[in-house]
Formats: sequence, C-alpha cells, structure tokens
Amino acid sequence: MAGYDNLPQFPAKAPLPFRRTIRRRELHQIVPLAETTIYEMEQRGEFPRRFRLTARCVVWDLEEVEAWIESRKQASRSAETDTAPGPDVRLRRNRPVR
Repeated sequence: MAGYDNLPQFPAKAPLPFRRTIRRRELHQIVPLAETTIYEMEQRGEFPRRFRLTARCVVWDLEEVEAWIESRKQASRSAETDTAPGPDVRLRRNRPVR
C-alpha cells in the first residue's frame, strides 16, 4: 500500500479540515419543515442560511443545522419559546369545527 503513504494523516480527535454540507433532500430528513417555512426562517435570520456551490446546487452547513436543532431543543426544554395560542377554529367561515 505504498500509494497511501503520501495521504495526509490527521490526529485521531482533531476536527477534519473541511465541514460537511448537506443538500435539500438530506436537510428535509433532518428538519421536517416545509420548504417555504425554511426559506422564510432563513430570511428572518432564524435558520442557517444556504449557500451556492454551483449555479444549480445549494447546500447547508451540517454543523450549523445541528447547532440550530440543539438550540431549539434547549429553548423548548427551558420553556423560553413563546407558544402563541392557535386560531380559534370555531370562528372559521367555512367548515366550522363543532
């Protein structure tokens, strides 16, 4: 295996020199939100921003998405999030709920 001797060797617990990115399909497996919800949250600065690799390929930084999930989990557990009451469905004009 002489060909593998020239490859760079990284210490066992050192971070890799690159960060993993994920495409749209993998993002939706991790974060089960609608495409428009993710886009709107990105625009408001509430979700990690996508970036372009090419003209037809956008990706998200996996580490940023995981950190976002962890912060949402911590906020939920500490009850910091405002849970607004849902709309009163009895006031619907069409198909009111009984």
